Amino acid sequence: MVPAQLVLQSGETFSGFSPNWQQGQSFGEVVFSTGMTGYIESLTDPSYAGQILTFTYPLIGNYGVPKRSTWESGKVQAAGVVTGWVSETPSHWDSECSLTEWLKEHKVPLITGVDTRALTKLLRKKGVALGAICVGEKPKQFSDPNETHLVKKVSLPGKEKFGSGPKKIIAVDCGIKENILRSLTKFPVQVIRVPYDYDYSNEEYDALFISNGPGDPAACQETIAILRKNLKKGKPIMGICLGTQLLALAVGAKTYKLKFGHRGQNHPCMDLERKVAILTSQNHGYAIDEKTLPKDWKVLFRSLNDQSVEGIKHKELPYFAVQFHPESSPGPTDAFYLFEQFYEMLT
Repeated sequence: MVPAQLVLQSGETFSGFSPNWQQGQSFGEVVFSTGMTGYIESLTDPSYAGQILTFTYPLIGNYGVPKRSTWESGKVQAAGVVTGWVSETPSHWDSECSLTEWLKEHKVPLITGVDTRALTKLLRKKGVALGAICVGEKPKQFSDPNETHLVKKVSLPGKEKFGSGPKKIIAVDCGIKENILRSLTKFPVQVIRVPYDYDYSNEEYDALFISNGPGDPAACQETIAILRKNLKKGKPIMGICLGTQLLALAVGAKTYKLKFGHRGQNHPCMDLERKVAILTSQNHGYAIDEKTLPKDWKVLFRSLNDQSVEGIKHKELPYFAVQFHPESSPGPTDAFYLFEQFYEMLT
């Protein structure tokens, strides 16, 4: 390990250490996640593209990196990793390499030995910030990943088919997690995964799914325009995370950026229809402005931490979406019943 620094655009600096193979400066938006486990699923989640992910739990990497089939995409998506302590000697039957070896393979920078508690308190107070992991000279300028079309970078370019069954679901890939595909195909359906800008208006399908993804939803104008056209068909629609924001924008509502986002596996939400609270896995930096929802839409879920909108539903048509991740991976499976409700809309 060599001395390194995490430098924020706001001026704060956090000292730590980086692996010997790391050089120069690596930029991203510095965010934090409160999960104790699930670092593999989080780091391979395309929603973290462009972000330097801080793990608030002090020990990361103790069970190593498992086989590819448990990842949420084919590579590490985060722009960088910040930890308090990283384990160099993992112990788990399914581990194939250490976290640091894996990050080296994927050329993703790491800084460890950081006071992550102090960093998290700062981000909660001031909001997420642009930053850089530096070995050597500090940066004079910072790069903002949100000024790029992040969804375009993570969405796969072609169509893919998953599962089999009499019903057909078009899944719009804005950075879809693979456990969403696994969850959908637990039911007797065929899922057609299409790119974020693919126009499926002339396709035959039974339902539409809009996936999670990174960045500002307002950047996805192509996706919003296509979705708006297909809303006229009245066919079942489900959205997750970014998909919720895109659905809201398509019906005329507005979104805004949260101060420090919701990232972790322990976020309580209230199901306003069932009148029950559930624990959810979350990873989003934007939310829906409740006051701008059209009159024929209602709030379906609400965060019990800050009362923000966590889900929306049309009052008559079979459209709904949630900000959190009912497929979990990582996190609790309390909300898996939403996939069951979506399937029931098809039958």
